[in-house]
Amino acid sequence: QLQLVESGGGLVQPGGSLRLSCAASGFSLELYAIAWFRQAPGKEREGISYISGSGTNTNYADSVKGRFTISRDDAKNAVYLQMNNLKPEDTAVYYCAAYDHYSSYYYRPDDYDYWGQGTQVTVSS
Repeated sequence: QLQLVESGGGLVQPGGSLRLSCAASGFSLELYAIAWFRQAPGKEREGISYISGSGTNTNYADSVKGRFTISRDDAKNAVYLQMNNLKPEDTAVYYCAAYDHYSSYYYRPDDYDYWGQGTQVTVSS
């Protein structure tokens, strides 16, 4: 079964850090472009971070730029999202997604072939 599984979410105080992991099973993530999306209650899904299949191209939404870092370890078949200086507005369910074909968009959901089930991140004091 081909699937992505996120982990690493939880409750953290404002200013704290979390590292999310996205692990693939049933297929290799090598050469897949990966993005992290998030969705807060009552809000639309938002693409926040992207890394290309080669790992040489990354992109960040303005809302997380300078605070979040995406990385990949193809040997471990995983992608990570390091989140620092978390704010209450970062509270959401975080999803990773993957595709292996060309796209001129970073965060068009229909481009993504595989999605994880999501992990909850709550930033609160």
